[in-house]
Amino acid sequence: MDSALEDECQAINAIYSESTLLVLSQSPTICSLELPGEVGISLRLEFPADYPDAPPSILGTQSVGENTAKGQGTHAVDIARSVLAEVYQPGSPCIFDLVEEVSQRLQQHDEEASQNQRHQEQQDAQRRGQHEESPDDDTDPDDMQSLDLLDKEPPWILSDVFTEKKSVFVARAAAVSSLGEAKSYLAHLLATDKKVAKATHNITAWRIHGPNETAFQDCDDDGETAAGGRLLHLMQLMDIWGVMVVVTRWYGGVQLGPDRFRLINTAARDAFVKGGYVKDATKPEAGNKKKGKK
Repeated sequence: MDSALEDECQAINAIYSESTLLVLSQSPTICSLELPGEVGISLRLEFPADYPDAPPSILGTQSVGENTAKGQGTHAVDIARSVLAEVYQPGSPCIFDLVEEVSQRLQQHDEEASQNQRHQEQQDAQRRGQHEESPDDDTDPDDMQSLDLLDKEPPWILSDVFTEKKSVFVARAAAVSSLGEAKSYLAHLLATDKKVAKATHNITAWRIHGPNETAFQDCDDDGETAAGGRLLHLMQLMDIWGVMVVVTRWYGGVQLGPDRFRLINTAARDAFVKGGYVKDATKPEAGNKKKGKK
């Protein structure tokens, strides 16, 4: 095995796991490339003797997990071949870029499929709601309200666009008076804005005063672990009530680490300020105005 490929194997296995890139045979050099995450798919690659001056070939799948959806292996191979054609540069190792981009595109595909399924379920529920309810109907009233309001345009206040290493962040904030209204606004956004629906993450949080001194506070990471809780904590620190926020992120191919949380909260704060939802601590409250000297 060429020293360049051997070095790349060691680097890839150090970054991910020891079984990510394994040499299966020599002359020709055949390797298995295990895609990280929970996709359960390994690709079968052939490396020419003069790699990286010449590109590897993706022969197909080496293995597919038993829980992998039908056709997902073929889909992964098609994506990998397309990505390889984009990222390969003669003389430069390409496996890290290949792994990262393929994993990202598979994740986006899964999220789109999940969103489409949720949308279909919402449409099915809406059609069921048009019929007379049966005596034992246990439909959640909040869910029905969110579906009934889908045709109304939410009064979103948009933040500035924040970009970091090709990742893009935009926040939307809107005043809401009930949990059902918050759900309806989110459902409307995902159903009517294809670009937002296809984004990598749509992180949400809301704080709502309900009747009889009740309150609703909730958040959703949408795959960006801990981001929803940080958004909700920001709203608590800013003492914002009667508002929901959705921060949309389009992943740019470069991991941002903890900086992503700063950007998510920065976008949300900008939307809160633009919407006038932030209390102005500089203004004295009524009855507490200081009298000037006479």
